[in-house]
Amino acid sequence: MPSDTKVTVYYGPLSWFDEQVEDLPCDSLMEIVYARDEVNRQLKVIVPGQQENEPEERERSGHVVAESGDYASLNEHAITNFAGFIRSIDPECLHLHNPPAHVHAQMERTAKAIDVKRYEYPMVTRDTLIRFRNGFGSHLVGQAAVKETLLAALYPLTTRRRTKPVVLMFYGPSGVGKTETAQFVNDLLGGTLLRKQFSMFHSDKFASYLFGGMHGEPSFAHDLLDRESGVILIDEFDKANSVFHSAFYQLFDSGVFEDKNYSVKIGPSLIICTSNYGSQNEIREALGDALYSRFDSLVAFEPLSRDEILQVVERVVKARFAELSYEEQKYLDVDFLMARMGLFAENSTNVRKLGKIVEELISLILVRALLREEPELE
Repeated sequence: MPSDTKVTVYYGPLSWFDEQVEDLPCDSLMEIVYARDEVNRQLKVIVPGQQENEPEERERSGHVVAESGDYASLNEHAITNFAGFIRSIDPECLHLHNPPAHVHAQMERTAKAIDVKRYEYPMVTRDTLIRFRNGFGSHLVGQAAVKETLLAALYPLTTRRRTKPVVLMFYGPSGVGKTETAQFVNDLLGGTLLRKQFSMFHSDKFASYLFGGMHGEPSFAHDLLDRESGVILIDEFDKANSVFHSAFYQLFDSGVFEDKNYSVKIGPSLIICTSNYGSQNEIREALGDALYSRFDSLVAFEPLSRDEILQVVERVVKARFAELSYEEQKYLDVDFLMARMGLFAENSTNVRKLGKIVEELISLILVRALLREEPELE
């Protein structure tokens, strides 16, 4: 590629990358590719004896940008010979957002000047711990031991000594606040939570997602690069086949995740895995010592008592009621809703399920009121 092309590589979320280049007069790499493809598709007719027009000299691009999702649109040949591909475009400056590792390596070998910029994810501070301690009770009912365990687990992230992630396993019955606690911690730091549900992956697609397939296929490494938050939630970790456990050794150990196409350094972030395991011994037997020993803390979530469940239901009912319009609220009686939900709470300890029952009950009352007031069509 041209020796005077200045290359800048950016690792971080798309919103941050857009801010980095928003004041530059940039051309999109993909728009350049589409324009060239259009020219190549044009039919050229040569008339004997007629002089051909000289092709217009193409003006050199100043700044060319490639976003994280653009590489999937390029064919394998363009990725394999990315340096030659850029040489044919000949930009003055090239801005690459979350490129595949192979592309970065080519730039290192061929570019005279390359600069690497990394997004600084929100860090856990003393203020974060204070807000977590003070706000925990308003976000989660019960689980007092969880609050203390998490405060101790989060503390290492407040020190500059920490260069790798803190890895936690939340375990306990379903619907007692594990996912909600992860979301609460993320809300304190900001950014959209990166949440992956491993129960959704049960085919060979999961292997390519974790270990890397074709460069245009979805991958865990690519999602890690694009994330906005310093919190990574792996939901239902116990649903993943044990054959995939080795994929997490290096990530949990040093904060580095590599697959066939990408290499990611997540640094001092927070990784939370949730599961329905019932005890630490069950976790150890299911995951094996190699993975079990890589968790910094195992956080137990206990089943809620009946009084605690009623507290949660009351919060859900009042929050849902507050979201309704004044006209809708006229048809509802909060005390009646609480009394009905108390009967359901006797037979269920799953807070998530009870929340859905609240939604269904309110919707049923409102739709009956609506149909009662609408005249029937003859």
